[in-house]
Amino acid sequence: MCYKREGTKTKNQVPLKFAQELTSVVALDRSGRRVSGLCRPEYWQMAAEKISTFSKVAVVSGFFVPSAGAAETDGPGGAVMLARAFLEQGAAVEIWTDHLCLDVFRACAASAGLPPECVNVAEADEVIDSFSPDGIIFIERLGRAADGNYYNIRKNNISAWTPKLDGFAIACSDKNISTIGIGDGGNEVGMGNFISELYDILPDYRECLSVIRTDIAIPADVSNWGGYALVAALSHIWGVWRGHRGGDERAMMDALVRSGAVDGISRRVGFSVDGLPLKFHEAVVSGLFDIWKRFQI
Repeated sequence: MCYKREGTKTKNQVPLKFAQELTSVVALDRSGRRVSGLCRPEYWQMAAEKISTFSKVAVVSGFFVPSAGAAETDGPGGAVMLARAFLEQGAAVEIWTDHLCLDVFRACAASAGLPPECVNVAEADEVIDSFSPDGIIFIERLGRAADGNYYNIRKNNISAWTPKLDGFAIACSDKNISTIGIGDGGNEVGMGNFISELYDILPDYRECLSVIRTDIAIPADVSNWGGYALVAALSHIWGVWRGHRGGDERAMMDALVRSGAVDGISRRVGFSVDGLPLKFHEAVVSGLFDIWKRFQI
């Protein structure tokens, strides 16, 4: 476990205009999948206001690409930035992933200054009781389809390489634990909240769509960006920037490349996430910080 540190004073809420600007940066349908078009500013408000006071948080992520034999580059960055933000705000934090993605997540976490004990394999529901989080944030983690299987964007059944971490979302419904889901393709935990809309948007993919719901779900162009924007919203409430510092994005990308992570679109090792090179991600990070700074009093 990462142990909590002294926190800071907080504000009460995220202004609608602030949330609208977050949406304009991270939900412009750059992927062309139309999923991020379901994003609404209110989701940032509800999510940040719900979880900003939590003292124990788990972040669940990890998407293994069987054809490449490696975890993908989308997910680790968002998970690490969320975990570090809560840790620095005074919460106890753990990142939960599976054994196939563990090394990639630990490398990414280390590049952002998080100790290795923050990242753990969690493949059984018992981990919920042992850690007892106030909330769990799922980011770029596959959710099962209606037939119980897990599918990638190419409609391949990759259930054999996908431990059932989405089961935590189901278990939380009986444990009074809040859940947030962040995704970009319709097959992730939380995207079950939009299943009817996704049937219309992605009719050829409907059998692969996730049916797993969360209390609040946020679609974004890139799941990492959804995590970064949520950190920006939390930073507004907390009154201090808890997002990227300096070269964090490049450092995380470098760590991912060295650990063998692949772009989920190209399935190749390189400085890209979802087909977008590093400069796109750095621009998003810069844009989110600019929004936060303009709204400070």
